[in-house]
Order: sequence, then structure tokens, then C-alpha cells
Amino acid sequence: MNKTLDDVNVAGQRVLLRADLNVPLRDGKVTDATRLERLLPTIRELSDKGAKVIVLSHFDRPEGKVVPELSLKPIADSLGRILGKPVAFAASCVGPEAENAVASLNNGDVLVLENTRFHAGEEKNDPAFAAALAKLGDIFVNDAFSAAHRAHASTEGVARHMPSFAGRLMQAELHALEKALGNPQRPVAAIVAGSKVSTKLELLNNLVTKVDILVIGGAMANTFLAAQGHNVGRSLQEADLHGTALEIIKTAAAKGCEIFLPLDVVVAEKFEADAPTHVVKIDAIPPGAMALDVGPATVDAFISRLPEIKTIIWNGPLGAFETKPFDASTNTLAQAIAQATKDGKVISVGGGGDTVSALKLAGVHHDLTYLSSAGGAFLEWMEGKVLPGVEVLSKGFSNLG
Repeated sequence: MNKTLDDVNVAGQRVLLRADLNVPLRDGKVTDATRLERLLPTIRELSDKGAKVIVLSHFDRPEGKVVPELSLKPIADSLGRILGKPVAFAASCVGPEAENAVASLNNGDVLVLENTRFHAGEEKNDPAFAAALAKLGDIFVNDAFSAAHRAHASTEGVARHMPSFAGRLMQAELHALEKALGNPQRPVAAIVAGSKVSTKLELLNNLVTKVDILVIGGAMANTFLAAQGHNVGRSLQEADLHGTALEIIKTAAAKGCEIFLPLDVVVAEKFEADAPTHVVKIDAIPPGAMALDVGPATVDAFISRLPEIKTIIWNGPLGAFETKPFDASTNTLAQAIAQATKDGKVISVGGGGDTVSALKLAGVHHDLTYLSSAGGAFLEWMEGKVLPGVEVLSKGFSNLG
């Protein structure tokens, strides 16, 4: 079991806080501060309890080199504005400059260190680099679930050197995911969609052993339909994975997992905004047409099942949601699940970049039980993989240095 902030006295301690400040930046301005806002409870709690808060984060992919355009300085400034108090910045994350910045902190102060990925040792999880980071703190708090699938120096290596704890955001993520898939209320339905089966093979293979209903949407569904012998016209599909799709269906049947595929689809001859569309059954897709969204009968059929479902996990929009009108099914289903959640009838957990974007466009991103801002980490957790940044918190530190 991971320890949390409830298990430690941080007053007067130098707390290394691994955050995810990898936010969208344009012209030096943060364009979406969601990740920063989600960090506030942990930062405020640490600061209010008298800790010296030292924030570590990567930003983008500088590949071990100092790239001035990828500095965390503007993000530190933005964090200060959102936090409502000064946030100091050090132009390095290790060495004398970082050490001096940490030494000048008073209890309750917040400091952001420069991009950890300016050092090649970060992504290599180099023990010497991890030790240099650890030298700056007394306690490690990881609040970056979104980076927990990477065994990097600032997510995994540093935790081996000092007592380590989950921050409030990490705690909330793990609690939500445990309720969704670890020990869920049943029946459990998983909605998995996206463009390619190949990118979600491990996910599908894990879910058919864990959930009661697996809803497959997006272009992924075309591959399954084609594998079953349906003519999908010019729809995006992976012909080389028909055998794999049939194997997944066979495994699901053996495990008692119902596969829920589209009954109808929205087709168009061109993939463009406001293209002329038709709704057709899956056995009537015209040869020259593409299925670009699941149809209304499919959505209605699943919504009619909602009263029997207790837990829903969602990863991936049902159609090409960025282009209208192919967002309709995702929006309709999202609103129905949001309402069932608000009515206390279902626990709903969503995650992944496209999923978050689609639910925001549907206006329901605040209405699910939990919406994970993590992309790769959320997916790997759903695949049943061990996340190094989470595992190391439960192991305890080995006092290497």
C-alpha cells in the first residue's frame, strides 16, 4: 500500500515534489492549465504545513540538451499566478544553482527547478543523476501519475534515496482506478475506441479478462466488423488483424465478457466537416463510403443497458469527434453516462488524451466520477502493467546514498 501525505510530518522538511508541468505552451503562455490546477491541493497542503516545496518536472523532449524554448520558467510563473503566491525558479535542477535556490527557501516557500530532461541522466534513470536530485530534499512526494509509467530518475530513481509518498493527485488517480478495475462494483463495462486495434491490443486482451461488457467503437470497430465478414467499404481498418480480432472475440466468450460492436454506423464518401452523411446498418455500408461514427441505434442500445451497469471505464471517442457531425454519438453517450453518474447510478472513469478532449467538447468532463489527465500511464495501467513510479512508492527506499 502506498503511503500518502497523511503518513508524514512535512513541517520544516525539504519536499521534492514530482509534478507534471508538461502543459500546452504557445508564445510563452500556458494555453491549458488543467494539470497545474490539479496540482494545487498537494502544493497548498505541503506549503500550509510548513514544507519547503521543491517542484521537479520534465517538459517536452529536449533529449538531454539545454533547449531554452523548453524552459519551465514561464510555467513556473503561471503556476505562481494560479497558486496566488510567489513561486521561485532555479535555472538548473541539480548542482550549485539548484542547491543555493533550495538553501534560500523558508518554510512554506515553493520553488520550481528547471526541466529535468535537460539532462540525459533523467530518461536513462542514471543513478548519479537521481542521487544529485535526492541531495536537494529530505522527502519525496510523487504527484505525477501521468509520468508514472516511465522509470526515469525523477519518477523512480530518486524514490530509492528517501522516504516517498503519493501526493493527493496521485492518491486520487490510484483510488479511482482501483474502483474502476481493481475491485469494481459489477457489472463493469469498458468503452474502448480509437483508430487502430494495433495500438490497443494489450488493452483489449487485458480487459476481456476483467470486465463484463466491452464496447468497441471508433475505426477499431471496423476491423472487428470486417473480420466477421461485413463489407466496410472504404472505412479505415486493419486487414492484417482480422485473425487477432476474432481471437479477442473468442477469448471474451470464454471469459464471459460480452463484446458490444456497432449495430449501425454513420457513413460519408468524404471525411470532411459537414460532409453529406447517411446512417446505415453494418451490413449495408456502401462500397464507396467510410464509417466515421457509430450510429444512433448503437448508442441507444448501449444507453438502454446503463441501468444494469455499475462501473464504466472509457478510453477513446466513438467516432472522428474532431470533425462535425462525427462527434454526435460520443456526445450523446457522454451526456447519458454523465447523467447516470450525477444520479448516483454508476461509477464512471475516463482517461487518455482524446477521451479528455472529447468529453470536454461534450461539456461533461466535470461530471464523470473521475477523469484522468494521464495518457500513457492510464493506458498502461488499464493494460495491467506495473507502473514503475507507483511501484517504487510501495517498496520503500533502499538508502543508496
